Amino acid sequence: MEEKDIREAVRQGYGRIAKEAAPGSGCCTPSACCGAQAPDALAQKLGYEAEDLSGLPEGTNLGLSCGNPTALASLIPGEVVLDLGSGAGFDVLIASRKVGPKGRVIGIDMTPEMITKARANADKVGATNVEFRLGEIENLPVADGSVDVVISNCVINLSPDKARVFREIARVLKPGGRVAVSDLVLLRPLPEEVRQDVVAYIGCVAGAVLVDEYVEHLRAAGLGEVTVDSKGNTDAVGDVQDPLYRRILEKLPRGTSPGDFVTSIDVRARKA
Repeated sequence: MEEKDIREAVRQGYGRIAKEAAPGSGCCTPSACCGAQAPDALAQKLGYEAEDLSGLPEGTNLGLSCGNPTALASLIPGEVVLDLGSGAGFDVLIASRKVGPKGRVIGIDMTPEMITKARANADKVGATNVEFRLGEIENLPVADGSVDVVISNCVINLSPDKARVFREIARVLKPGGRVAVSDLVLLRPLPEEVRQDVVAYIGCVAGAVLVDEYVEHLRAAGLGEVTVDSKGNTDAVGDVQDPLYRRILEKLPRGTSPGDFVTSIDVRARKA
């Protein structure tokens, strides 16, 4: 698949999710790779507290998470936070409470429908310290050295140019700034038939890379103190009743499952 085709497919796919507001139809969905659970139940399994989830407008949590970067980042009041692939505003609104009125949270998403939905959700809760900008994570509409923390939740795997994403992260971070990312990576290479499947790409499988490659991109961008916490493949095993799971399973070697190839990780790093 060409990069432009990947971006357009992802944009259209997540645009449909935003319009339908249908939890369980996108990246790391409850039915695709995190077990058949409702979005809030999945979020609590991933470490979100009931306090984090309370008061969020319906449809903010679309069940697209594979981790909890807002907790991973240990956010401090007054910080400026950037969320890559902010969707309907789930992590942005949670982070906005943690940084408080003197802090600020910026969400970036390349899907106009998600930006519209996120802004509406922010208005519903009266969040005045948040902002949503339309843009690609490979070309962040953010000034150099202006951000304390970059977070992202199951999104960077969707980028066809991950090296550039991490260079952009390093560019916008202040010296000493932190990275806290939850994402999906590969335990071993996928068959080419899966990698070329656009549905599997939108489902956060086909675009994933090996964990060593992921870490190398971070370091090549000038980000250090890299730590990776692998949560095993249980979050990526999926539900045999899910169409995406079955679609991928048909293209894997006999006796294997998606969980043998894909796993979820939490990554921390820092800009010198």
